[in-house]
Amino acid sequence: MKNVASIGGLLKKIYRVYSQKLLALLESKGFTDLRPSFLEVLKFISENEGPSIRIVGEALGLKKQTMTSHLNELEKRGYILRKQNPQDRREQNVFLTEYGEKFKFSLGQCMEVIEKNYVDTVGLVELERIEHQLQKFYQKVKPT
Repeated sequence: MKNVASIGGLLKKIYRVYSQKLLALLESKGFTDLRPSFLEVLKFISENEGPSIRIVGEALGLKKQTMTSHLNELEKRGYILRKQNPQDRREQNVFLTEYGEKFKFSLGQCMEVIEKNYVDTVGLVELERIEHQLQKFYQKVKPT
């Protein structure tokens, strides 16, 4: 039991350090109104052109209420806009605004800085090994 709690705790700590560093770098570029949970949503939308709200929620494991709240906030702050899906009028797709595209560019730059720092800290081979092991572990424990 101790190992499971230890692994979960370490992953949470690593994520907090990562997201705090990422938020600090983004703040230095003028993006001062974000939270860690917003970063996950924006990163997914940045990597997937016009995903549906349902797809974003499923990919991030967020409940519909949480998803709606995050999207409302991100839309209010000018990062995203929602458009009705022309094939399925019951569904909305999420797109980055011009400001969201600027964020996407800055996000890429900031993530490169963090990755370089990680490589400098543990080395490229070790970082790739850690990522590979975490992916394998996730594939075995993820919900079906």
